[in-house]
Amino acid sequence: MADKGRALALIQDGLIQLRAVGQWRNRCTPWLRSSPGGCSMTRCPPSCCATSSTAWCPLAQLWTSTCMKEEGLVRLFQLGFDTDAFGVVFTEDYKAKVVEAVAGKESEALVRRFLDSVLTPCADISYDTVRMMQDFGFRDADITQLVGAGVLTVRDAGSWWLAVPGAGRFMKAFLRGRKAVLALIQKARYREVLLAELQSRRPPRAVRLGLPYHIHDLIGAQLVRCIPSTSGTLLRLADT
Repeated sequence: MADKGRALALIQDGLIQLRAVGQWRNRCTPWLRSSPGGCSMTRCPPSCCATSSTAWCPLAQLWTSTCMKEEGLVRLFQLGFDTDAFGVVFTEDYKAKVVEAVAGKESEALVRRFLDSVLTPCADISYDTVRMMQDFGFRDADITQLVGAGVLTVRDAGSWWLAVPGAGRFMKAFLRGRKAVLALIQKARYREVLLAELQSRRPPRAVRLGLPYHIHDLIGAQLVRCIPSTSGTLLRLADT
């Protein structure tokens, strides 16, 4: 109810059009599906930073965390470079990637049990000792194996984040690409550049995930501001 109230308040304040909320899923789904996280370079399923999706609609992150997550279509996972930074991945893509990563390994049966008994019925992004042991019946040794398999990562003593196998390579490419695109804008006159001009540029070598991907990231993370102009949308560094 609180989420619904927030959504209605934003709509009433004129920050978004009502139709934008209904359109967000249709627009975001193919975009996330085509995200380059699934390329062989990253060994990670198609995924994006949760803030990247806010480029579609001011309620995108709220919409993700409620409707699509409650329906089990997407999962959020901790990216690791910031406590408030989360990634979004389709649940079916996540499961397929995990099964592929553990195929033929000793931990395969345990990981499949985790996917069936924890991931499917529980939409949480982190789990503590009580939940893992008492609610789901895993032992200390099981949790250690799950961490080793890459489906969990330590949050703090007695709790773990949901993790994505291969996310380390993805994050390396993600952070390098973000830094490179920010540098392009920083070097521009007045530290601003037309969106159309930036999109038409040849990306630096460090941009392995594509310019559109990182532009959405910068806008969603509010590292740049979108300024309307007679020549088109202008991207200006947020601290300018």
